Amino acid sequence: MVTIYHNPRCSKSRQTLALLQDRGINPEIVEYLVTPPSAETLSQLLAMLGMPADALMRHGEDEYQLLVKGKNLSEQEAVQMMSNHPRLIERPIVVSGGKAAIGRPPEHVLTIL
Repeated sequence: MVTIYHNPRCSKSRQTLALLQDRGINPEIVEYLVTPPSAETLSQLLAMLGMPADALMRHGEDEYQLLVKGKNLSEQEAVQMMSNHPRLIERPIVVSGGKAAIGRPPEHVLTIL
């Protein structure tokens, strides 16, 4: 099973979804702005990605500037912040076979398929 944490308004997210579908993969689509991942799910994604929470945050978002910038958040606090404010989450994230990859560029997700 392949899952994509997707934002349909994001061009990279749409390109990544199209790339998967062009390869005959019909992933489970999680529109994470509509259904935000729990802190537990985000922690699992970070473990699969092999990165700290701050590396998954979109530093250019207004929410980052208002809620995160200049604060020394613990890993757990940063994960909870992304769960509470999903616009902070970098996208798209594709999960397959216990591995995850960020689709920037979209072709990067092919490494886990």
